[in-house]
Amino acid sequence: MARLKFGAFLPPHHPIGEHPMLQFRRDLDLVEQLDALGYDEFWCGEHHSSGWEMIASPEMFLAAAGERTKRIKLGTGVISLPYHHPFNVAQRMVQLDHMTGGRAIFGSGPGALASDAHALGIDPMTQRDRQDEAIAVIRRLFNGERVTVNSDWFKMQDAALQILPLQEDMPFVVASQISPSGMTLAGKYGIGIISLGSMSTQGLMALPQQWQFAEDAAKKHGTTVSRSNWRVLLSWHIAETREQARREAGAGLMRWHNEYILGTLMRPGLTAFSSPDEAVDRTAFVEGAASTIGTPDDLVKMIKNLVSVSGGVGTIVGFVHDWANPENTRRSWDMVARYVIPEINGFIDGLRASRQFVIDNRAVFERAGQAVMAKIMENDKAAAALAHTGPGRIAIPAVNAPDLQKEAAKRKA
Repeated sequence: MARLKFGAFLPPHHPIGEHPMLQFRRDLDLVEQLDALGYDEFWCGEHHSSGWEMIASPEMFLAAAGERTKRIKLGTGVISLPYHHPFNVAQRMVQLDHMTGGRAIFGSGPGALASDAHALGIDPMTQRDRQDEAIAVIRRLFNGERVTVNSDWFKMQDAALQILPLQEDMPFVVASQISPSGMTLAGKYGIGIISLGSMSTQGLMALPQQWQFAEDAAKKHGTTVSRSNWRVLLSWHIAETREQARREAGAGLMRWHNEYILGTLMRPGLTAFSSPDEAVDRTAFVEGAASTIGTPDDLVKMIKNLVSVSGGVGTIVGFVHDWANPENTRRSWDMVARYVIPEINGFIDGLRASRQFVIDNRAVFERAGQAVMAKIMENDKAAAALAHTGPGRIAIPAVNAPDLQKEAAKRKA
């Protein structure tokens, strides 16, 4: 099985009350930590309302993150294309790519918050078609074309980029939630996908059905889509035990759900949680849950099930949230890097096999102990001391040593 990549997705969803300047800095600290831990990608979004989502320009945030990181890819998750003139988006992404040394990923969407579109006077019924139109134009600009367009919402006249992306082929990724539009756009253009919806076992949000939308569109437009370019979002909080994870995440999860998802966005079909325990149970311990609150082993099981059910994906993207306090949140990401990623990708399989080989072939290696004993017996004083050898303690176990007490007993007999 191909190795999975791992990333993080910061919408962000931060409870109201903290100094925004300090929150921005802590988010940048997290990107720096994820880079040091070996995560492959970091994504952040664009929002202009709701109080909880405070990054208005993912390009500006990622440019700052690029100065504090070395290798992690930096994705706009997402730029809401109907809010911007496509030429300006193209230029900002090119600049971001150069400023980050070719680490930019261009993620786009139609705009997630109705309140953002309302503030800009945009009819929600037009947003998905405008995203499609903008992607087509930006791809042409990235290819070095000179473009003239007379659209009903933007115009270009002999427009061409002065600088092309540093990457020969900057990755394009579209966000997909409930409707088929994101997956069909990916199929139409043969580009990547980041699935942000839930993992129901059937219906619109089932991963196999979502992938079928992409493949159908690709077939229709004569393109191809690759599962290696499919990213799927999961939520987690990881600790040494389930009980500890529950204690750390419960209250923050309850607040996030009650105050933001239900109280602010008023998502239909949801009810408030009455306690932190109920929040954890209804989020992580129900059929089809896309969240793990527990141990590294629990998350390994979740990811393996997702890969099996979906038919295969390229990247697992974790949702960055404030369910736990900052210290425990950072520790959760650390534990995923230390224990989950190597388990999923087989990085420690060889170590386990090596250990088992030594155990299973112990008799073969006893000759090393015999060599040590031979040297002891060649020395008269060492041989005499053997008779008085007891169960002494040493700082480092003598790997090749024979059983000295057993040998001493033989000499006495």
